[in-house]
Amino acid sequence: MSALVLLAAAFALAACSHSREELPPLKTVSHVDLNRYLGTWYEIGAIPQWFQQGCTATTATYSLRKDGQIDVLNACAKNSLDGPRDEAHGRAKVVDSATNAKLKVTFFWPFYGDYWIIELGENYDYAVIGHPSRDYFWILSRKPRMDEALYTAILARAKAQGYDITRVQKTLQRGG
Repeated sequence: MSALVLLAAAFALAACSHSREELPPLKTVSHVDLNRYLGTWYEIGAIPQWFQQGCTATTATYSLRKDGQIDVLNACAKNSLDGPRDEAHGRAKVVDSATNAKLKVTFFWPFYGDYWIIELGENYDYAVIGHPSRDYFWILSRKPRMDEALYTAILARAKAQGYDITRVQKTLQRGG
């Protein structure tokens, strides 16, 4: 079984856990236009997860399914930018149709994990994904590189939402 499939399953299992009670509720964006959100995103930074160990050039690609759910393809190069490609296929469903900012993602049915869009660029050029527990965090961009000032500002806002930003690591990307 590929490493990404295992990582996706582990994420889904871990993401089912309850939020830490001492944390305030995680705020999401007020609205997500799912059609604009679809497509490929590059991982710029994340709180490292054991299931992503050795991943570089990580991407997430979202496409609309006929049933209204979203196909998810996570991919990375293993151990170096030129390493073998590893993929995990999953699906997501919106659980808050008022905002479209809260989704549940599964790579291993019947286990779903929270996927909350907590920040989104006005032009859908970047997104920040979080989890109520604050144990999961990804900074995504439409390009493999992000302006350092924007990256720093995102981290500051994440810290204000209760994230330990010292845990966030940049993701090595081609052209980044």
